Amino acid sequence: MPILIDPVATHARTKPAALAVGDLENGRRWSYRELDIAIDHAAAWLVERLGPATGRRVATLCQNSPEMLILQLACTRAGAIFAPLNWRLAEPELRGLCADCEPSLLFCDGRFADVARAVSDALCTVFDLDAAPGRLVSIVGESASGPPHGARRPFDSCATLLYTSGTSGRPKGVIVTEEMAFWGCTNFILGNDVSFRSVFLCDMPMFHTAGLYAAVRTPLIAGGTVLISSGFDAIRTRQRLADPALGVTHYFSVPQMAQMMWQAPGFDPVMLRGLTVYAMGGAPNPAAQIERFVRAGIRMSDGFGMSETGSNFGMPVADFDVILAKAGSCGLPYLAVQARIVDEAGSDLPPGEAGELWLRGPSITSGYWNRPEKTAKAFKDGWFRTGDAAYRDVDGFYFLIDRKKDMYISGGENVYPAEVEAVVLELDSVAEVAVIGVPDARWGEVGRAYVLARAGIALESDTVIAHCRARLAKYKIPASVVITDDIPRTASGKVQKHLLKARALDELEKR
Repeated sequence: MPILIDPVATHARTKPAALAVGDLENGRRWSYRELDIAIDHAAAWLVERLGPATGRRVATLCQNSPEMLILQLACTRAGAIFAPLNWRLAEPELRGLCADCEPSLLFCDGRFADVARAVSDALCTVFDLDAAPGRLVSIVGESASGPPHGARRPFDSCATLLYTSGTSGRPKGVIVTEEMAFWGCTNFILGNDVSFRSVFLCDMPMFHTAGLYAAVRTPLIAGGTVLISSGFDAIRTRQRLADPALGVTHYFSVPQMAQMMWQAPGFDPVMLRGLTVYAMGGAPNPAAQIERFVRAGIRMSDGFGMSETGSNFGMPVADFDVILAKAGSCGLPYLAVQARIVDEAGSDLPPGEAGELWLRGPSITSGYWNRPEKTAKAFKDGWFRTGDAAYRDVDGFYFLIDRKKDMYISGGENVYPAEVEAVVLELDSVAEVAVIGVPDARWGEVGRAYVLARAGIALESDTVIAHCRARLAKYKIPASVVITDDIPRTASGKVQKHLLKARALDELEKR
């Protein structure tokens, strides 16, 4: 089955002239035939320098670009392992990732050249993607042939290393195989009305699964088109989504990005009504936001995925009534996913009872790079332990509550910050919020909410507290609200709560 092994090569034969990739920053375009040739050229170049099927790592330090996609697929054909690094990390953090994956080659774009040289060791050569005319695809000549026969590694071997967001500390390298990528993308295709006519806009970072797989590899497997942007900007992104000349049908973002587009000046829901699906993931999406978008005629579909699991859940995208009735749910399991909700002992829980979400299927990782202890801890009897607290309703829809590690206990009661955050976000004056548990002499822990006000709007802590009092049980109401101008997030939009907790402890000590 060639599509399982190399969808670009398959589509290059069956629909060579169809547009595969567009670069929104400078207008470059690749048909499937042109993309196939570019990948082959780059793969031959890699084999010449690394040897065939070596499994040596090829890292990148660059913003979104078609070159990242070409290089990833070239690594697959050459038998190397692609390792895209988060360019937003500090130099010591990047040095740690390089020490972990030990890249033999490190590609960067011009803006990160100095950092790349600082974090690479003697075994790592830095190539500037902007240095040669035509960029990466011209590092080999037009006469370059494809990689030698036998350069590929097994379909179930590590093809890409995706480093986790680091929301709780040191990132882990998730082993992603081509088999895992195929099934994760196929899940997304079948659950989100994706076809060869689909046009995806990608401005999620391509060093995370949402960008590299959900937004880029998914349309290519389906034979569609991906338009690659250097990154998200609320006004520019919604203009692109509304542009009939681009014809975008599918967009993926985290909830914070949707809120930023909605709240930015000049927004009109008609801008997003042309989307077949506005897919949402990366963090719990408040029910109030889902209702706001769907009632405005925008087909917002919540889902769930992880670097470790690919795409796993989604809502029935054609049924607005169900999306509204189940607002707050991440949906139903996709075709190639089995799901369970279990207690601390690993026993299945009935509908309505909260526990940990466990997953099993061909889109699940085999483990973490160089982290056998983390790998062993992540699995139980073949099931991947997501670390997410969730429940399933009587209709089979799954609801994420929060990360288990983010839960805190106040006066003996479990409090899930995501529930409190969803209530605070009901206030139109709030742009962002993050809730954490902080030590308290009487209750053990109490909530502290860090709130970022909407631009140009004055917001008082008492307003937030009063709203929570009207909507939440007493033990869930934050004991303190801090109006701030900064909530630390990862590049994929997840709140770095370990940094907020350190900030809170420092604030409490200074009292």
